[in-house]
Order: sequence, then C-alpha cells, then structure tokens
Amino acid sequence: MSWTSRASAVLENDHALLTPIAEEHREPLRAVAMDPDIWRYFVALIETPEDYERYFAEALADQAAGRRAVYVITDRATGGVAGSTSFGNIQEAEARIEVGWSWLGADYRGTYLNRWAKLLMLRHAFEELGAERVEFKTDELNVQARRGLRNIGAQEEGILRSFNYMPGGRRRNAVFYSILRPEWPTVKEMLEKTPAPYRLEGTG
Repeated sequence: MSWTSRASAVLENDHALLTPIAEEHREPLRAVAMDPDIWRYFVALIETPEDYERYFAEALADQAAGRRAVYVITDRATGGVAGSTSFGNIQEAEARIEVGWSWLGADYRGTYLNRWAKLLMLRHAFEELGAERVEFKTDELNVQARRGLRNIGAQEEGILRSFNYMPGGRRRNAVFYSILRPEWPTVKEMLEKTPAPYRLEGTG
C-alpha cells in the first residue's frame, strides 16, 4: 500500500488519541475551533460559522482525496476533542512527509498533549511509513510554535522569505524545521520521557 493509503490510521498512547477526521467530528471540533487565538498565525482564518464549515469541508475533501491525512486529537486525560493535526506534502518517492496544520483549543494549550501527539505522528512516519525526513514549517512570527518545534527535537533549517499570503494580505516568512531518520532514536527517547504532570511548568 502507498503512503497515501497508510498515512491515515488510528494512533494512540496513554495520553492522546489521533483519529482520522470524519463527519462525526464536525460538532466536537467546532466547539474548540471558534477561538480566534488559534488562527492568528494560521493560513486559514475561522471567524464565523461559515468559515468553520468551509474549513471542515476542506479537511474532509483533502482526507478523501489523499492530499492530507487529517487527524482529530482527543485528550485521554479529559476525553475531550482537543484539536487537529495532519500529514501532508506526502512524497513517498523521496521518503519525505510534512507534519502540520496543527492546532489545539485553549484548554489544551500549555499541556504536554502536543508532544504526545507529535510522538505518535513521528513514530508512525519513521517506523510504519519508513520516512527518512519529517518536516515542519511555521510563521517566522509564531514564537510559541517555533519553541514547540524545538521542544520536540526538530532542527531549524532556515527561513524562506515571502513564502505565501496570509489572511489580510501579509506575506509570511516561513521557517522550516525537520527531524531526520538518524535523529529519530534520540528524539523518540526524549519524547517518551515527557514528564507526568499534565501542564507544562509556568503555564496556567
């Protein structure tokens, strides 16, 4: 089976459950998505119910077409739907895949949930798909996302200037990060040792 077919799978550990997006997730995901802080540095902008419907329809369409493997993140500690993440830019011939389109609702930011979810995705990419490179990108201005990528062991590679338009017309400088197969054992060990407390130190 191709990576496009195999990228979508139920991924889970004791802390996070990642489920391929489906119609049943429309309302639970809406409940956390209508928070403007999520979309400040996002290429999508959700401000109205109509915006959300377009976002959700696009996620379903990308999933069905194999353009992305779109996941809904459930927090095992609370049982609540927490957000979403995806595999995209799936380049099987080059053994390269991107993890992105990631966001968490307000109640789940500042927890270790992002790290546990990334552990599941990285394990799937390297150990099931056989990736040689997993890449990430974010807005140069998104300090929190850049810190989060460093915290999961991703290496900053550089900035592509004026990479794309953002809502409102700003041109985004995109910062690229990656984890390579030889780095994965060390990254995996670090992520598996994520401390037990639910919230990161110094957060609410």
